[in-house]
Amino acid sequence: MRIRSYHIKKPVRLFGLMIVGAIVLFLLLNVVFPLPDNVEYSTIVTDDRDAVINAYLTRDEKWRMKTELEEISPLLRKTIVAKEDRYFYYHPGVNVLAIGRAMVKNLVRIKRTSGASTITMQVARMLEPRKRTLPAKFLEMFRALQLEWKYSKNEILQLYLNLVPYGGNIEGVKAASLLYFKKNPDHLSLSEITALSIIPNRPSSLVMGQNNEVIVQERNRWLHQFAKEKVFTPKEIEDALAEPLSANRGMVPHYVPHLSYKLKKEANRYLIKTNIHLNTQLKVEKLVEDYVRSLRLNNIRNAAVVIIDNKTHKVITYVGSGSFADTIDGGQVNGAAAIRQPGSTLKPLLYGVCIDEGLLTPKTIINDVPINYSGYAPENYDQKFNGYVSVAYALEHSLNIPSVKCLQLLGKEQLVNQLAALDFKQVKKDRNKLGLSMILGGCGTTLEELTGLFSAFANEGVYERPEYVRGNTGANLDRGRKRVEVLSKAASYMISDILSQVNRPDFPLNWQATERMPKIAWKTGTSYGRRDAWSIGYNKHFTVGIWVGNFSAQGVPELSGANTATPLLFKIFNTIDYDSDAGWFAPPEDCALRQVCSVSGLPPSPYCTNLILDYFIPLVSSTATCQHMQEVKVSVDSSISFCNDCAPASGYIKKLYPLIAPEMQDFYEANSIAYQKIPPHNPECEKIFRGDAPVITSPLNGNEYFISKQDPEPLQLSATAGNDVTKLYWYINDRFYKATGVHEKQFFIPTEGAVKISCTDDKGRNRNVRISVRYVNM
Repeated sequence: MRIRSYHIKKPVRLFGLMIVGAIVLFLLLNVVFPLPDNVEYSTIVTDDRDAVINAYLTRDEKWRMKTELEEISPLLRKTIVAKEDRYFYYHPGVNVLAIGRAMVKNLVRIKRTSGASTITMQVARMLEPRKRTLPAKFLEMFRALQLEWKYSKNEILQLYLNLVPYGGNIEGVKAASLLYFKKNPDHLSLSEITALSIIPNRPSSLVMGQNNEVIVQERNRWLHQFAKEKVFTPKEIEDALAEPLSANRGMVPHYVPHLSYKLKKEANRYLIKTNIHLNTQLKVEKLVEDYVRSLRLNNIRNAAVVIIDNKTHKVITYVGSGSFADTIDGGQVNGAAAIRQPGSTLKPLLYGVCIDEGLLTPKTIINDVPINYSGYAPENYDQKFNGYVSVAYALEHSLNIPSVKCLQLLGKEQLVNQLAALDFKQVKKDRNKLGLSMILGGCGTTLEELTGLFSAFANEGVYERPEYVRGNTGANLDRGRKRVEVLSKAASYMISDILSQVNRPDFPLNWQATERMPKIAWKTGTSYGRRDAWSIGYNKHFTVGIWVGNFSAQGVPELSGANTATPLLFKIFNTIDYDSDAGWFAPPEDCALRQVCSVSGLPPSPYCTNLILDYFIPLVSSTATCQHMQEVKVSVDSSISFCNDCAPASGYIKKLYPLIAPEMQDFYEANSIAYQKIPPHNPECEKIFRGDAPVITSPLNGNEYFISKQDPEPLQLSATAGNDVTKLYWYINDRFYKATGVHEKQFFIPTEGAVKISCTDDKGRNRNVRISVRYVNM
């Protein structure tokens, strides 16, 4: 018995060792010869409803679109398994019984009549194509075992459906479904699935659209086979047999080309799910193309549009040019992502930040007169000056000088930091180079960035990063959620209230179709040299950004934000939000009303007579009272004024005089505008006054001046002084030079080297500047 037991155990041990050895060998070979399963798929771009709106060929020029597991419907799975490998879910990748049956049939008939390739083996062959030889078959079996080791059955079926050839350069059921039937694979009928399933057997002779009759015959043969094997019900087979086949190879959709291409370059995935609303996209594309065509007579050849849904913060429309197919005027250039000069479009943000800092309110008065900041002398768009203007007027009329003054008051760094926090890339990059001119367009921005900024005004001052894509695509435009409080609710409401007024100069000429247009707030901008025209508008529903111009940066005299970009803005709002019943923004709790003096926009003093209402932010807005009038002691004939130290005991009267800034006095003098002056101070008074000294406007402090040796030109001396000053005294290098009236300009020829220039008014207040002078041969 012991001898018999020993003889039984020995073969069992040997068999066990063989199994273990085979497993070890397989694992070793699996490491040495890894599975070549790194499949490249076509990049697919979908809209907000997951419909394919664009796709791109793989590097080997194939339409190979990945079919997701959820797109493999039960009908598709059942049909493919029944036709290709009915025991797919039961074998380990190699069907030994089928191989044995095939060998017997082939030996009996002395030719190859039956194969035994499982779905897994077919996947192995498609991953590693080679001639069909016996060694190749054994390699297929090994690869099939590797596939079964690494993937689940459903994942192997997914690989099969992604790799199976359908003629030409079409691979995979998704590409075939879209190109032949214009639908996703989970929407295919039994008839369509069966018709597709027979093409891989003869992809060169069964061409959809050319051999449809033959395909129908083969389809019906397989449907009868399914009926015989009771795979489907008689009713399902009957309906499938009756379904006609009229499919032809179509084209892959190429909608939203600029955004699709941008995302394809930035993404590292084959599937990019955008938030594009295709119906709105196509309407806006048609509007833009027609509008640009009408501008070509004026040599204006392109436009770009970005639309954000303010409720969801999703980008629903993205148009990069007038026509992507336009090869003459650079239609494939993406104008929405191009870095351009923003013109005046940053002014609403500046004024809003100043309101939040307590520096301004809508009715605050600013002097719109010539200024000079270390050589930078901005001018208004129309090269005119308006004197006293309110903040609201300055923003409505897009005045340049008040905005530069406000930026100087706020500080450039604060605005730069705000824009950097809102992902303005070029501003971030150039932050150390930017100056006061940035508020007039002296910086680089994109339409994407500006539209995102304005959507914050529609969101109570809170910036939500615009969502171009859904899910993690690895694209630069998909950087996760970002929320930044740009402005307070109150400041945002004040800016929206100002920008929604229609009685403004940037309302487009001859625009009639506004009866049913929703109420919007909008801001225009025109860059230096008339190269870029902007108009960005918003309401509760949408923010729409418009850029119009030439990609060549050619300036056009007729180009302006008001008359070139805004008509397109209105057309788009009329289309996407026509006759909207959406209400307007309501004043928030932190936005209150108060009475202010109409002359200064500040809370009134006893001398203020004309009062108006103005919005303000309690505990934030300045409470300094109006000082536009002052009481002055003057002689009975009003010829001289007295200070408290030199006023006589009697023989004087008190009169009110306006306090006029020196720059406004210069403006009045230059434009021959009469204004009330404080009489000269008592010449017998010996008191030296403290207060604002004269401001030397020429020459500029710290500048270096080059003067020709052959023909030296004199430098101008000019300064501004208070309303109570009548005389200025000039000193060059601490030596008296000349006495002048306040508004008189004098000239002098300086010596070479460092020069100190001093100006003292008749109250004893002094200001110095220092310059350097070099004489050169010119």
